[in-house]
Amino acid sequence: MAAAAGVMAAALREWAAVAERQEAARREALASWEPLLVSLSGLAEQLRAARRLSWGSSPLGAFGELRERLWRKQRGAAEALLEQLGQRREELRALRDAVGTGAASVLRVYEEKAAELGLEETLRRGARRPSLADVLEGLQDVERYYRHLYLESKLLLLSISCDSPEDMEALPQAWKRILERYEEDTVQDVLLKVSLYLDNQ
Repeated sequence: MAAAAGVMAAALREWAAVAERQEAARREALASWEPLLVSLSGLAEQLRAARRLSWGSSPLGAFGELRERLWRKQRGAAEALLEQLGQRREELRALRDAVGTGAASVLRVYEEKAAELGLEETLRRGARRPSLADVLEGLQDVERYYRHLYLESKLLLLSISCDSPEDMEALPQAWKRILERYEEDTVQDVLLKVSLYLDNQ
């Protein structure tokens, strides 16, 4: 059993080291969304203002192509911002995939060593020691956390349309609501759980 426990501990140490780097990358990726969404919101406000303007009865009416040129310029700027947001979304997708692969790798090690470890050892808890079952459940919580965050960011981007400036204006608020749902320190809690398990074997 000691050999199996050692293999399991090594797999968890490797997972924790990678998870800490991924968590830092996640925070950096999320921080990069807000300025882009604020810029899109500002563009949406300009689009709405241009729509409300009575072009025909204003001095600008003498410039027949101006309205179309302005719309194309604003739309081009919006599409450039959307492309940058798409790149940020891909960063979250890559993190989701890496987290999923890492959790699957640890679970695969457990499946290989489960018989040797035994159910009693898997479920054994101490005063400061979570059980291995608790730790493995935590890894799956982290994987689910990243998967849901990516999905919500993807759905937010799919909802954006230059033909709906009202919705675009509300993007910073929509993003803030998403972040509020992911404020809990799921990853840090699980990293602590892994650390306690390893330190109190």
